[in-house]
Amino acid sequence: MEEYKPQSKWKNKLHEIIYEADTPSGKLFDIVLFILIIFSVVLVMLESVDEFDQHYHKTLLTLEWVVTIFFTLEYIARLISIKKPWKYVFSFYGIIDFLSTIPLYLSYILAGSQVLLAVRAFRLLRIFRILKLVKFMGEASQLQSALKASRAKIVVFIYVVLILSVIMGTLMYLIEGDEAGFTSIPRSIYWTIVTLTTVGYGDIAPQTNLGQLLATVIMILGYGIIAVPTGIVTAEFTRNKKGNEASNKGTVHLNTQACPSCSAEGHRDDATHCYNCGHLL
Repeated sequence: MEEYKPQSKWKNKLHEIIYEADTPSGKLFDIVLFILIIFSVVLVMLESVDEFDQHYHKTLLTLEWVVTIFFTLEYIARLISIKKPWKYVFSFYGIIDFLSTIPLYLSYILAGSQVLLAVRAFRLLRIFRILKLVKFMGEASQLQSALKASRAKIVVFIYVVLILSVIMGTLMYLIEGDEAGFTSIPRSIYWTIVTLTTVGYGDIAPQTNLGQLLATVIMILGYGIIAVPTGIVTAEFTRNKKGNEASNKGTVHLNTQACPSCSAEGHRDDATHCYNCGHLL
């Protein structure tokens, strides 16, 4: 087991502020971070409105640079406050933090790349730490397992839907023809998929009685088809949940403590070492 080597006091304090959501300073930092993330996303939205951008372009750009500089300093602080910064760099949050920081810098090289600043919305996932909703990560894991267990059935279901769309689309092409907008089989298949999924754009519509009858059948099939993938995933989710409840009768409580070495979160309350790297907590 790796022996714990204490860091300097300012690094420990910085780590506590940035990575710990259980402390007052850590919670305050995360709340400020959330406000800035939301503010930045709103700025990007306002910049996309031509009328607003024309009047306040300089103000929006200045505010965006202020937020970007803060996120840059925050990213650097996250790197220097842990012993293994590469663990953070290649983690999910590390990649999101990096991608949300660089777009404005890239805008001076690649035109229009500042729009990618909207990726900062993904950083709002850190709300799990602030509100101590770590336990819901278990539910997310169960849903992921259910989706993986259902993928074979879902692939078969999608294959059947595609075959059905090709058959129905071809029939509509033969029945309606160019006069009703069904100018080709691919365009007819497009109409079938739009109708089958109950979207119904209305850009193409059958004109003949036989075509309208077939459209009615496709619409009814659409309502029945929508329920199939939902039922498959729900059944797998329920099965996984019952299995977990049976095997884990003793509830394990997790906290938001982050490892000072690799920044891994979600440790047990009684844990003394990191489950990821073994470092002393």
